[in-house]
Amino acid sequence: MQKANGDIIIIQDADFEYDPNDYNKLLHPIIDGHADVVYGSRFMGSGPHRVLFFFHTIGNKFLTFLSNLFTGLNLTDMETGYKMFKIDVFKQIRLKENRFGFEPEVTAKASRIKSIRFYEVGIAYYGRTYNDGKKIKWTDGLKAIWCILKYNIFSRK
Repeated sequence: MQKANGDIIIIQDADFEYDPNDYNKLLHPIIDGHADVVYGSRFMGSGPHRVLFFFHTIGNKFLTFLSNLFTGLNLTDMETGYKMFKIDVFKQIRLKENRFGFEPEVTAKASRIKSIRFYEVGIAYYGRTYNDGKKIKWTDGLKAIWCILKYNIFSRK
């Protein structure tokens, strides 16, 4: 974070499930002056979406619901691996988590910045199977629940 420069920063999971051609979709709400933070949503229906893992989808929707409950946001995909921030917004957030705790932490902390404008845009999603190298496990979901509670209730720093 300290070495980031420019006006905008994008965070993309390096797992080949997200298409860099969607960068412009995330960029438009910021460039047009509407947004400070843009999340790419796999559930908003723009672009191809590989159909996989029913219980992963249910888990994602539960985690997003729980996050929304505490942040007051109305996101459709908090766990997305595609997030874009104005750099001045991103540098206000002090991050501690890595792996699957990152999404709940950054969402909770960003939601507390005064006058923040969140947007979501639909993105393509090329999901992988476990044979393709997907690594998420049910224990990662528990970690995400802990981080939602931790950064929204117990540790609001």
